[in-house]
Amino acid sequence: MATVCVALLTALTMVAVAPAAGGASPVPWAVGSKPLAPHVYAGGGVLGFGAPTLGRPATALHSVIVAQVANPAATAAAEGYWLASADGGVLAIGNAGFHGSLEALRLQAPIVAMAATPDGKGYWLVALDGGVFALGDAGFYGSMGAVALNQPIVGMASTADGKGYWLVASDGGLFAFGDAPFLGSMGGTSLVSAITGMAPAHQGQGYWLVAGDGGIFAYGSAGFHGSLGGIVLNDPIVGMAVTPSDGGYYLVATDGGVFAAGDAVFRGSLGGGLGGDPRVVPPVSAITLTQDGAGYWLLDPDGFAYDFANPANPSPSALASSIVSVASSQVNADLVPGYFCNPYGPCEQWCAYFATWVWRQAGVAIPSYGFTGDIYGWAAAHTAVLPPTAAALPGDAVLYGTGPSSASTSEHVGVVVQVWPDGAIVTIEGDAGPAPVGRLAVVVNGPYLPGHSAQYNGVPVYAFARP
Repeated sequence: MATVCVALLTALTMVAVAPAAGGASPVPWAVGSKPLAPHVYAGGGVLGFGAPTLGRPATALHSVIVAQVANPAATAAAEGYWLASADGGVLAIGNAGFHGSLEALRLQAPIVAMAATPDGKGYWLVALDGGVFALGDAGFYGSMGAVALNQPIVGMASTADGKGYWLVASDGGLFAFGDAPFLGSMGGTSLVSAITGMAPAHQGQGYWLVAGDGGIFAYGSAGFHGSLGGIVLNDPIVGMAVTPSDGGYYLVATDGGVFAAGDAVFRGSLGGGLGGDPRVVPPVSAITLTQDGAGYWLLDPDGFAYDFANPANPSPSALASSIVSVASSQVNADLVPGYFCNPYGPCEQWCAYFATWVWRQAGVAIPSYGFTGDIYGWAAAHTAVLPPTAAALPGDAVLYGTGPSSASTSEHVGVVVQVWPDGAIVTIEGDAGPAPVGRLAVVVNGPYLPGHSAQYNGVPVYAFARP
């Protein structure tokens, strides 16, 4: 979920950036005498607190990492976990076996969550539309793939014996399969904040749901150990993990802030910035406990290299490929010390400067704009603009808000880098990311359905601009 960049309507000093030949390689820049280049986060996208560093993939991934699951059969002496990407790719790290992936399939919707069998010899992947894929010794017990959902699926959990699983949607709707009992849900209830994940109980039958505002909903044998509902957070809660005793849990926010409740022991967070640098706030999307509960990992999807091979369009245009490559090369934390300083334009809100810079580097003859609505206006006059219900393509600019007329209606912009047949997209966005200083980052956002952007990003999509 991206923090919005509010565009300015004041007179802006435009920065002319000549298109680079090819536009496909990382573009270094200089501010004063200090050269800068895209940042590679320590830990390869998985940051451990009381948990071992287990390695990282050596090559670029085809889609953003969306889930991390610890190997239930691992030991403290030999930990392991799986990472799943939106295109169904699976990485087995440490003492975790590889049991197959979905990369060869043309998925209708992106993968959003994962769960493992108790013996560690299989796992399930679930897509945004509720489709479930069973690999290894994981049994298939049903899915929501053919059912029209009110809201997309955001989480999955396995029963203790591995003979069933639950799916949860962002509106709190809960779907039980196999021997997983239905113990209650928030479906049909008006929520202050959307559900962002779930966790199963280790003993008995139960589960917890967590909302973006830190609200906790406990069912069955799952005990309530406190929540953050009603507390003003810097960033939304995006994941939770339960201690082995079921006597406590951890919550993690997008800025890497970790909150421990019950018998959960706080072992550190990114609340003060990566490595203690408050300017470097990588976006976090999940928390995963080690098997002995003595530590945890935080998942930073921006810490990996991606080529964003598109599952919906295996042969994108040369222009689209160039735009995606340029945008991908810039994923970074706070780029330049100083309020709103950046290499794409003046020291002010710069999401539009970033988007137009990317297009210009790829050869699009658009001016360097500081107001997001001007991107809409330029595309309407020179190329094309499409409504939010249209099928986006890689390279498009996604415009957030309610219309292009003013800074209060045209609030933010990103660059589309991946599209699925169901319309879900992944974007790269400048002047975005975790608050408060993470606004100054270039981040990967998604996958999400544009029609659900108001719930996912906090602001709707009003148009796509085509380069």
